[in-house]
Amino acid sequence: MESYRLFVGIVLLIVVLILDESKTCTAQGLKTSTTTTTVKCSRKHSAVLTDFGGVGDGVTSNTKAFKAAIDHLSPLASDGGAQLIVPPGKWLTGSFNLTSHFTLFLHKDAVILASQEASEYPIILEAFPSYGARKNSTGRHSSLMMGRNLTDVVITGHNGTIDGQGASWWAKYKAQQLNNVGRPHILQILFSTDIQISNLTLLNSPSWFLHPLYSSNIIFQGLTILSPLDSPNTDGITPDSCSNVRIEDCYINTDDDCVTIKSGLDQNGIKMGMPSEHIIIRRLTCISRDNNVISLGSEMSGGIKDLRAEDVTAVTAQSAIAIRTASGRGGYIKDIFTRRFVLKTLRYVVRVNAFNTNHADDYDPSALSEISSIKCRDMMVENVTAPAKYEVIPGNTFTGVCFSNTTATIFPDLKTSFKVESWDLLPHANSKNIECPYPQNKLPIEDVALKTCSL
Repeated sequence: MESYRLFVGIVLLIVVLILDESKTCTAQGLKTSTTTTTVKCSRKHSAVLTDFGGVGDGVTSNTKAFKAAIDHLSPLASDGGAQLIVPPGKWLTGSFNLTSHFTLFLHKDAVILASQEASEYPIILEAFPSYGARKNSTGRHSSLMMGRNLTDVVITGHNGTIDGQGASWWAKYKAQQLNNVGRPHILQILFSTDIQISNLTLLNSPSWFLHPLYSSNIIFQGLTILSPLDSPNTDGITPDSCSNVRIEDCYINTDDDCVTIKSGLDQNGIKMGMPSEHIIIRRLTCISRDNNVISLGSEMSGGIKDLRAEDVTAVTAQSAIAIRTASGRGGYIKDIFTRRFVLKTLRYVVRVNAFNTNHADDYDPSALSEISSIKCRDMMVENVTAPAKYEVIPGNTFTGVCFSNTTATIFPDLKTSFKVESWDLLPHANSKNIECPYPQNKLPIEDVALKTCSL
């Protein structure tokens, strides 16, 4: 009998040890939960925010929890990478840094809440090299999610939410209480490659939502981006001196531009010479109220070229395509191709404005921009003030604008409409029977597979 009791005791001990082992993950013995065992993101290691003291009550700060989790997972980048799961709950946090070969996954009932405490966003004094320091600037607040010199970063979810809680920042900005310090963005990532942001809802950014700089091979897919009326400078997606970018299947409803392409300011941008190029935008739905669907510039001194946009739907915007520059910008905007746009209630289909007043402290006003090869086709426009508006500096290079197969109705009180079968401003071109070209080759980023997580 005694030996039987000993046997039972040993069996029970083994069961306890097995159960305890099943609660650990391979990431250096971290405790895990049902969430980590069921979410698979093609990473070898996995952890949950609660493993590091995270509390999802919407009140407790999780800034230290995010930092501790990512600091712990960062060394695993060379060993198959790691994923951090944000489970259901409301997770209040300030700024935190990302790491390479890393996936941040938000459960469908998870909400990351950006702290409204300015102290949670350390001030960065270093200026962006393509913009340079400004005499009146006192730096910028860190963004909610930051990264620099990273490779292979995925931020995704099953439509989880990141809420920037920007109302307090907007109020301070309007009241001029920020002392010339720039507001946080939801995401700002620099000098990085292979970045994917997908299947999330982003709300109420203090300033721009998504701002990659000097980066390549970037995908934004399946995003809902929302900010209310009168939320200043809440641009949706802003690639800045970036190449090979794919933006698709996104719904953006903000008080500023839905997509903005930039590449540096005046002499610093010209000197760095890092263009935004090879960008594809498709299946975008945009409500921009009094701004633009796709804005090019006005900070474009490094150049913008080879942008393709197709299957875009927009309601209530200033312009479908806004080309913005100024004397002193230099650079170029060229090889811009659009097709299959459905637009309703706009001021202009295309607007060119070369009189923007935002400048570096020192710039050469004689540096003008080249604007060429703007090709727009297959557009249906309802309720537009005018098809195009051109405000160009005398002597500025501006050639090769083409519209074809475009039908529009002017606002009803103007009692007119127009149909453009072909209209080409190429010098000496015969406008009859011209169909504006659209590239037939694919960009490399179009063949990159989206990295998702499964339950």
